[in-house]
Amino acid sequence: QVRLVESGGGLVQPGGSLRLSCAASGSIFSINRRRWYRQAPGQQRELVAGISDGTTNYADSVKGRFTISRDNAKNTVMYLQMDTLRPEDTAVYYCNIRIGITNYWGQGTQVTVSS
Repeated sequence: QVRLVESGGGLVQPGGSLRLSCAASGSIFSINRRRWYRQAPGQQRELVAGISDGTTNYADSVKGRFTISRDNAKNTVMYLQMDTLRPEDTAVYYCNIRIGITNYWGQGTQVTVSS
């Protein structure tokens, strides 16, 4: 069984920063893809950022503001550094990992950008 736990969400003013963390535990053999998604009220879940084999990719709406990374010492931890936050970044953020062909999801963490 694999479990993902996100942390680091909260309320921040426009222009501010937050760093989300995602820690995986359980039967972790080989993570071949790591992603962050978000879902705003009334919207579909969207891919925000991903990292696989050292290659990163980002949604156009967050390019240059968000950075996805992994902890090289702790293979089971990943991050999403979010800078210059905007009100439209408000959403529940989910981490996602793939092991083999199976996807695993965290429970989500709320990010609210508001003055």
